[in-house]
Amino acid sequence: MARLTLPGGAVDLTAGPMPAATGAWTRIAYSAAHVVCDPLAEADPWLDAPLDWERTLAFREHLWSLGLGVAEAMDTAQRGMGLDWPTSLELIQRSTALAKAGGHLIASGAGTDHLEPGPDVTIDDVIAAYEEQCEAVEAAGSRVILMASRALARAAKGPDDYARVYERVLSGLSQPAILHWLGEMFDPALEGYWGSADHSRAMDTALDVITANAARVDGIKISLLSAEKEIAMRRRLPEGVRMYTGDDFNYPDLIAGDEQGFSHALLGIFDPIAGAAARALSQLAEGDTDGYHATFAPTVPLSRHIFKAPTRFYKTGVVFMAYLMGHQDHFTMIGGQESARSTLHLAEIIRMANAARLFTDPDLAAARARPVFAARGVEV
Repeated sequence: MARLTLPGGAVDLTAGPMPAATGAWTRIAYSAAHVVCDPLAEADPWLDAPLDWERTLAFREHLWSLGLGVAEAMDTAQRGMGLDWPTSLELIQRSTALAKAGGHLIASGAGTDHLEPGPDVTIDDVIAAYEEQCEAVEAAGSRVILMASRALARAAKGPDDYARVYERVLSGLSQPAILHWLGEMFDPALEGYWGSADHSRAMDTALDVITANAARVDGIKISLLSAEKEIAMRRRLPEGVRMYTGDDFNYPDLIAGDEQGFSHALLGIFDPIAGAAARALSQLAEGDTDGYHATFAPTVPLSRHIFKAPTRFYKTGVVFMAYLMGHQDHFTMIGGQESARSTLHLAEIIRMANAARLFTDPDLAAARARPVFAARGVEV
């Protein structure tokens, strides 16, 4: 047991269980994985994306060892918030090579982030940008996750433009893609995606696109932080098209499902709670629904805290947890994003992670926490 005198009071860190052995699960589960910055690179921290490749790839091996798939180069990896397309592509290529060598599950983000949104960008420009990235992702050997496009949100005049773009891009893929509807709470530049700021109307357009291209769509991940909207969409999906929950607030119930279906998972929170997620999914597969909910329940307050508004800064909490858990030796992020959350926010992450029994080595977590808080003027 290790004690930390955090702002707000002392906390005794208690060791949780080691990750359970994996078995055959009844849900597909991807973790959107973070990237590890190289803090000693000669670079401009707010502009460049120097990665510690060894630690970045080792973390993916950790996720695979638990039975989770890796959703590569997504927003959790700071895509569009520090991670540029050339570095994203190298990350996809390296991760996919490891996945193929080990027989692991991987899917990778293809978007248009190398195309700067602007008044002169046309729908044809958006299509060409998507096609360039999709071709590169498939050439690496990965399934495509078709990410929402800031350039498309800016250029589209209405739902017909979305239908045109998605039909064209999906028609060129060699295997079905996972679509990603990322809400404006994660990225304000995506407000009005699918041609409407009204999520219900936007959902109608997205479902029309999926229905028209059902054979080319493996599933859709929606990240709207609304269980009701996800369930409503899930019940309207064409047969054979999966719902992948991206709801970091309500994932236990959405994955468990109801009498009319369930969601698979593609979640950023599965990065910091990977061991608990693997344990819960094993319990669900074994029919132990009480155990499943008991394992996941204490992780939900932590997830809601990490993903609290402004939600786009959730990566700071994800990387802080990776540092505390020993997956990297520093709390430094590309883009300087380690500064995006307050000292009190980080202290609460420790309290909630401890309550969820996520620390397998409390002494290490305490030793890692002390210099972070000391640098912020707090002795813990």
